Amino acid sequence: MTSDLIAPWLSESRWPTVPIRFVARLGTGHTPSRNVPDYWENCTIPWITLADVWQLRTGTVNVITETKEKISYLGLANSAAVRHSAGTVILSRTASVGFSAIMGADMATTQDFVAWTCGPDLEPRFLLHALRAMSPDLKRIAAGSTHKTIYMPDIEQLRVPLPSLGEQRRIADFLDAETERLDKLRDLRRSQLNKLDEWYKAEISEATTPGISSPGDRSALWPWLPASISTIRLGYLARVQSGVTVHGARKATLNDSEYPYLRVANVQGEKVDLTEVKTITIPADLARRATLRAGDVVMTEANGNPDNLGRGAVWNGEIPGMVHQNHIFAIRADRRMLIPEYLSALLASNHGRRYFRFTSSQVGIATTSSAKVMNFPVPKIGLAEQQAVVDRCERARSTTTTAAEALTRQLSLLAEHRQALITAAVTGRLDVTAARHNSLV
Repeated sequence: MTSDLIAPWLSESRWPTVPIRFVARLGTGHTPSRNVPDYWENCTIPWITLADVWQLRTGTVNVITETKEKISYLGLANSAAVRHSAGTVILSRTASVGFSAIMGADMATTQDFVAWTCGPDLEPRFLLHALRAMSPDLKRIAAGSTHKTIYMPDIEQLRVPLPSLGEQRRIADFLDAETERLDKLRDLRRSQLNKLDEWYKAEISEATTPGISSPGDRSALWPWLPASISTIRLGYLARVQSGVTVHGARKATLNDSEYPYLRVANVQGEKVDLTEVKTITIPADLARRATLRAGDVVMTEANGNPDNLGRGAVWNGEIPGMVHQNHIFAIRADRRMLIPEYLSALLASNHGRRYFRFTSSQVGIATTSSAKVMNFPVPKIGLAEQQAVVDRCERARSTTTTAAEALTRQLSLLAEHRQALITAAVTGRLDVTAARHNSLV
């Protein structure tokens, strides 16, 4: 693939572009044999692996100084691994594609990275910003069904604009300062999103279990609940329906039909995400026993994160004939005593979170059971009071959603502006000297 197809915007560069390998020594890395224990003793050489990519995902870490793993001199000598010098620019090219940084010390890498040691005509920080400008293009051209990879012939085609060294340094200085400013704004917006989420959780918790956030006497059975709250088992107010076990060993029958089915991935907190709905082929009688009805509260039976276990959402019958997976419970409330939306809010509150976290079984992933669901303590209040709680929670959700959407949009615009700024600066379409002057005026 030619460089024009990899990053077409490079054709707009004010300066000539050259293959990076013409102005920087191209290298890569390797993994010493794991079958030779001697190679993995006395490991002191920093060794960049895919486990270190987490540091680079936000694009805010320019220099990598710590690695999760190290290799030994013996392992280095008996493999194709290379110890690159400090200042070398790296790029991840497999699995997590397109992340880059500068080595803060002499380091080696796995074969998942390429490395450029800059010559006298190329400033490492300028190359770093140029690679970040290319990041979306690199992700686009990565190939492979299991692990995406940028192959070496494409790496060798990568080009970089080549202004004078002084101009490269001015551009790098400008982008270092501007991206830091934008990153601080991004961090502020993320902090506001977190605060908004905290406020919402506190609001629905206080609405469903008044006094839960205040000091005072606590329940003898449920030490996080105020003693003033009287509860009743959910089993007296609703019944639990189990779902369909998905497995390929089930034999086909004449009564088989295809049905849409709800998976754990579809249950997202207090909402059902139907962006991707899969189907399952099962007998009609089995489907009947696991078909959802409008008003059912669907909740997860297992989750890798204990804090997400037991989150529920009201199923409003969006797709007729929907069956649910066995890792999802369908809670069918007796509408004469329990409003489904009230139960959903209760499950999302601090009371719901604490109950399922402390009663879960956590061997491998966190799980609960139908018995524990039926034992869930529901505050003993009437339908009118439940509806008032639902109304309060819906107002809080509406306020939070509106504010969160605005903040998320700002985050998206900041990311777009950051990417466009880097691209414009490294190609010379933005005069960084003028831009810096204007920002100071």
